[in-house]
Amino acid sequence: MAVTEGQWLWSPRPEYAARAQLTQFMDWLRETRGMAFDDYEALRQWSVDDADGFWAALWDYFDVQADGSPTPVREGDTMLGTRWFTGARVNYAEHLLRYEASAAEGETAIYHQTENRALDRMSWQELGQQVRMLATRLRAMGIRPGDRVVSYMPNVPETTVAMIASIAVGAVWSSTAPEFGIRTVIDRLSQIEPTLIFVADGYRFGGKDYDRSEEVRQIVAGLPTLKQMIWLPYLHPERTTPPVPEAVAWADALSGPAVSREAFAFERVGDQHPLWVMFSSGTTGLPKAITHNHVGQLIEHLKLSAFHFNLAPGQVMFFHSTTGWAMYQLLVSSLLRGAAIVQYDGSPVHPGLDFLWSLAARTKATNFGASPTFVQMMEKASLRPREQFDLSALEAVLVAGAPSTPETFQWFYDNVKEDLWVTSQSGGTEVGSAFVGASPTLPVYAGEIQCRCLGMDIQSWSDDGKPLIDEVGELVCTQPFPSMPIFFWGDTDGQRYREAYFEQFPGVWRHGDFIKINARGGCYIYGRSDSTLNRFGVRIGAAEVYRTVEQIDAVADSIAVCCELEGGNFFMPLFVQLRPELELDAALIDTINAKLRSDCSPRHVPDQIYAVPKIPYTLTGKKMEVPVRKLLMGWPADKVASRDAMMNPDSLDWFIDFAATSGARKAASSS
Repeated sequence: MAVTEGQWLWSPRPEYAARAQLTQFMDWLRETRGMAFDDYEALRQWSVDDADGFWAALWDYFDVQADGSPTPVREGDTMLGTRWFTGARVNYAEHLLRYEASAAEGETAIYHQTENRALDRMSWQELGQQVRMLATRLRAMGIRPGDRVVSYMPNVPETTVAMIASIAVGAVWSSTAPEFGIRTVIDRLSQIEPTLIFVADGYRFGGKDYDRSEEVRQIVAGLPTLKQMIWLPYLHPERTTPPVPEAVAWADALSGPAVSREAFAFERVGDQHPLWVMFSSGTTGLPKAITHNHVGQLIEHLKLSAFHFNLAPGQVMFFHSTTGWAMYQLLVSSLLRGAAIVQYDGSPVHPGLDFLWSLAARTKATNFGASPTFVQMMEKASLRPREQFDLSALEAVLVAGAPSTPETFQWFYDNVKEDLWVTSQSGGTEVGSAFVGASPTLPVYAGEIQCRCLGMDIQSWSDDGKPLIDEVGELVCTQPFPSMPIFFWGDTDGQRYREAYFEQFPGVWRHGDFIKINARGGCYIYGRSDSTLNRFGVRIGAAEVYRTVEQIDAVADSIAVCCELEGGNFFMPLFVQLRPELELDAALIDTINAKLRSDCSPRHVPDQIYAVPKIPYTLTGKKMEVPVRKLLMGWPADKVASRDAMMNPDSLDWFIDFAATSGARKAASSS
């Protein structure tokens, strides 16, 4: 069935909308605050017009546990420098485990499966007990509030226990995925000078084992501040010898006596105490060490999981992710609402394309996450999950990681379920949440993100800073919000933070996405407006590609871009300038790809590699990724760059010719 952008696809049944978490909040506002709102948009407008009143209401509604007072709600009103709930001390992990006290004995908190572990479950009581035991051991090992604790672990419950336990004692958490190469991990974690690391000996993906013992040894050697290591023999459970002699085995770290809820004290901290550090790469320098705090992420995740994911006790959230992506933390945040989560580590298409649907059926997932690329693979394979699996528990689908097409939405209604809340949401690692998202009280239109999220003053702006409706512009946020980064780790004067988001529109957050907002408040994301690479739904930095590729003797310079194509596809070419008299042959291509795969990750490997005479630069010495990307996407040459602002204007000619003869779509089809 043909579908067009903005075509109506679904409306919530009255009883579904009536029991939605958002509706319950609006009822509470009416009863306790005397505030009535006719619809979602009226509520959203209040949430940005009276930001203090909105966030204070959330504090009371969710009964945030804290020492001190939540007033003042904020200090300051500028995007940079505003602080939230400065009088209160909270702990994020305490709220992740709060439902344990009321959960039925044996009630599931985590369903988990990997390619080398059968489906199993962990109860709320088991989760709480393991967290308290590990947290107690961490304290005994000398971990103190503010110490950095990091991981190189797969998406398994041990990683979740490690994260929650570290946060519980006030340590600052940061995780990397085991498919990351040595240099990628060290570039990230060395910036925050960790004290303790959790590691696994490897992982399995697509039926193949990847032993990471040697990588672990080199990573530990490259992080001189480490004092402790806890290792999990995950790939080879029979192993008794750790990769580093002084490492503590996971089983030994949890071998102490049981610790009751009453006997354990969570470390409550103030608004400037870091919660975790997430990394997002740019086009220059090391990955940005984006640092969030407890209170900002807590209040934002409570809002997001309740009102935009519609989660509550008894529901099950399943989103396939790695531990190196912000979606992992968002998945775990579902525990804040008493919902169970599904953790799966492995290939989403092994042993078959239908595996994730099988797992969703077996865990009775109510909320399922997928990427547009995954949907396209299922469509090509003519997969119809509704005919193969019992998906009666499924209520909502979250399509994330890349812009969604109208056809992506329609596929779910045709092949999964007719009565289904199909949502798309978009935000980023930088905010640990979403800017634009979904409401269970609103209709679904093809390809359209239903709304701007509560408390987020999101607008579409023209290049000269004018608001746009029904036109594509830059996604900006014009007011501060609690889940903004408190700083970039090591960015002592704040310059890198300002340059990342506030350079084009001073005092206004420019996110780097193209967005269109229509008259009814629906949103469309049209990909990146900056030079960040979106690879399989995960943003990676061109700087990581350059740092690796340009270590190869044959490569003098390079430039990488990523182009969004129809159907949620991407085409990521790499252009290399070689040393004089060298040619780009099959052997060199293999060398480049192998180094990117080993030093960075499989996501960093380009779709095609091309040799070019010169790499284009601006007069200020910046590589011109955005103009090159626009050329490949079909923009006219005179609209993408001013030659007067270029260091080497003739370098653009090769790319103009390439775009005219190939372009991104044609090049992608031949790759």
